[in-house]
Amino acid sequence: MSGKMRSKVHNKCKMRGFTLKIEALKEILSFLSNYEDAEDEALDLLLDELQHQSLKSSVLDKEAVQRVVSMLCEAASAVEDNLGSSLSTSFSVIDAFQFPKFCYDPIRKMFCEHTGRPLLHGDSPAKAWLYRDRFFLLSQRLSRIPQFSRPSFNSDLSEFGSCEISQIQSLVGRTGISWVMGVISQFEDGHFYLEDLTAAFFLNTTYKITTGYFSENTIVLAQGEMQLDGIFQVQTFGFPPLEDREKSTLLFTGLDYFGGGTLAKEESLKLAEMEARAVNEMFVILSDIWLDHEETMAKLETVLDGYEDVDVVPSLFVLMGNFCSRPFNISNNSISSIRSSFAKLGKMIGSHQRLKEQSRFLFIPGPDDAGPSTVLPRCALPKYITEELQKHIPNAIFASNPCRIKFYTQEIVFFRQDLLYRMRRSCLIPPSTEETSDPFEQLVATITHQSHLCPLPLTVQPIIWNYDHCLHLYPTPHTIVLGDKSEQKAFNYTGITCFNPGSFSNDYTFVVYRPCNQEVELSALES
Repeated sequence: MSGKMRSKVHNKCKMRGFTLKIEALKEILSFLSNYEDAEDEALDLLLDELQHQSLKSSVLDKEAVQRVVSMLCEAASAVEDNLGSSLSTSFSVIDAFQFPKFCYDPIRKMFCEHTGRPLLHGDSPAKAWLYRDRFFLLSQRLSRIPQFSRPSFNSDLSEFGSCEISQIQSLVGRTGISWVMGVISQFEDGHFYLEDLTAAFFLNTTYKITTGYFSENTIVLAQGEMQLDGIFQVQTFGFPPLEDREKSTLLFTGLDYFGGGTLAKEESLKLAEMEARAVNEMFVILSDIWLDHEETMAKLETVLDGYEDVDVVPSLFVLMGNFCSRPFNISNNSISSIRSSFAKLGKMIGSHQRLKEQSRFLFIPGPDDAGPSTVLPRCALPKYITEELQKHIPNAIFASNPCRIKFYTQEIVFFRQDLLYRMRRSCLIPPSTEETSDPFEQLVATITHQSHLCPLPLTVQPIIWNYDHCLHLYPTPHTIVLGDKSEQKAFNYTGITCFNPGSFSNDYTFVVYRPCNQEVELSALES
C-alpha cells in the first residue's frame, strides 16, 4: 500500500478523533487492499462503523479494527449471498401505484413521506395540491442555486444584477428588473398569466426564451419589469435550472424516492461492483406492438429468432403498447379477439426455448390500450386478456404506465405516451432554436427541467390528482425511456440517458440497451 494511502488513513482517522496504533494501521491497510478501486468508500465505511462501536479509548488498537473488519466482511458475504448475480435479483419492477409519495414542506425545508395509500378519487383540494407540490418541488431545487439567492454585501451575481426570486405580490409598485417563478395559467380564453402562491399577473410578449416547450401549467422563471398598467413586461423566459442527481440524493439521504427500498452503504457498494461486472446484461425495448397486424407479428418473430441464436440472450424484453392497430373500444375490438391475440404472442415467445427460460418479458400498456380510462398513471393490462399469455410465459410481468426498474444501483423510468406530438400541439410559444432545433431534444429538456414526465394541461392529459407524484422525475433517474410513435431518437442530456425506441409497427425500429454502461443501440429491421 502506498505512502499516500497511509497518509490518507491517518488524516481521516484524525478528523474522526481517532489515533492509530501501528498494528491497527496495518489491519486497515490490509482491509483496503481488497477494494483497489474503492479505497475511499471502504475507508469511510470502516470509520463509520468504528464510530458506532463502544470503544474504551480513542486510540485504536488491532483488536478493535479486526472486530469491525470481520463484521463488514460477514455483511458483505451476506449481501452477496442474498443478492446473487441472477436475473431474479439484479432488478426489480416498481408499479406506479406502489411509488412512494413525498411532499416538500417549505417551513421545515424537508421532504415528508405520505403514509397510507392515497385515495384514487381525490377531493377538490387534491387538485390544488397537485400544482403546489410541483411548485414546491422546483422552488426547493432553485433555492440551492447561489445565483438565485439574496446576494451578500450587495454584490452582483450575474449580468442582470441580483437574480433573487421575488414573490409576485411584492412587485406591485416596484420599479426595475425582477425575477419571478410561477405557473403559466389561463384565467380567460386566450389570456395567459404567471401565477405563484401569492398572486398572478398578465404576461406580455417575451423577447428571449430558453430551449423547451412552454405550455399551460408549465413552471417557469421570468425576468422582466412591472409596468404601470400592471402588466409584467418579460425580457427573459425559461425553465428552472436542473440540479445534479448526486447533489439531490446527498441532501436527502435515507429517503426512498424511487421505490424498491433503501440500501445500506455496503450494499450499494456491492451492487455497484456487481453492476460493473454485468457487461452481458441487455434489454431489448420495442414500442407499438400491434398484435392484430400480421406483418408486425412476422417482424417480431424475426427479432425473437435472431436473439434465440445469440451466445447470451437478452435478460429483458420490454414490449410497450399500443397492442392494437386501432384505439380500443367495444365497437372496434372485442375482448375475446384481444385475448386470443395475446395467446398467440405467448405461443410465439414460448416456441423460443432459450428466451422463455432465460429472459423476462415486461408489458407496458399504451395510451390506446384496454383499460379503465386514459387517465395517467395507467394500471397494468387487464388480467383477463393476458392470462392466456402468462400460461405460456410464466415469468411475464405486466406493469403500469409509467413504471420504474431498479437495475442494481441504476434507476430507469419507462413511459409510453405520444408525448412529442401533444407537447408541440399545446406549445404556447415557438420553441427557441438557439441551442437545438431537434424536437426530441426539446422534449427531453422540458420534462427534465420540469421534473415531470407529462407537464401538459390537465385538459389535454388528465392525471389522477392524488397520484401525480408517479410522474415526478426527482431526483433525476439515470435513464428515461420515452415510448413514442415519433422518430427513433437517443439523447444524453446533462448525464441523463433518454431515448425513444420508435414505433415498431410503423417502421420496425427498436432499441438495444446495455444498462451497465448506459449504451443505447438504435436498431431496425429492413422493411
